[in-house]
Amino acid sequence: MSTRRTPSVLVMAKAPRAGTVKTRLHPLLGPDGCAVLQAELIRHTLEMTSSHGLRTYVAYAPGAGEESPGDVTLPGVRLMVQRGENLGQRLTSAVVEAFADGAGPLLVIGTDAPTLTRDHLTVALSSLEHKEVVLGPALDGGYYLIGMRHPHVGLFGIDAALWSTDRVLAATRAVAAEEGLSVELLRPLRDLDTPEDAAALLADPVMPYRIAALLQPTEAV
Repeated sequence: MSTRRTPSVLVMAKAPRAGTVKTRLHPLLGPDGCAVLQAELIRHTLEMTSSHGLRTYVAYAPGAGEESPGDVTLPGVRLMVQRGENLGQRLTSAVVEAFADGAGPLLVIGTDAPTLTRDHLTVALSSLEHKEVVLGPALDGGYYLIGMRHPHVGLFGIDAALWSTDRVLAATRAVAAEEGLSVELLRPLRDLDTPEDAAALLADPVMPYRIAALLQPTEAV
């Protein structure tokens, strides 16, 4: 039985809970400031994907209790809970669930690249018209976007110890080569993870104003 496919984007996000998000920015903003920043990053990302007209999914890591990013999501956004012991397993579960719901082609992004724009999504979708996988390299050696026409979840099967290191992109490209998948690379972007990232992004003219306004040093608590 055939299933009608809809171009979609899957956003992987942590609920904006103080003390559990953006911990490397605590020296700059403190735990509460980082939680506010995370909420704004989610809101900005969803406004960008929704304005593009893409079906949007959010796979959230709720942390403790019943928390979800529901108060910063938009109407029509489809929520799912991240499942798995490491990022690779959580990505696999969410991608399989999105494709089972009729998504495709699917772009998977996080909320850490504030200079990601609708144009990047357009280019990524265009790349998938002639490539099987598209990757958006992050300057830290990871990736801010991975897109696919079919659920190539083997790409998330890299060594669990490599997640959150500077070898994620290289390891993912190696898996793609082993599986014979054609890959297109997008323009590199900077993730917002450290005070050094914050300083560099504040000098970027395309940095969203509302996010830039939150990157003001305060006494850490």
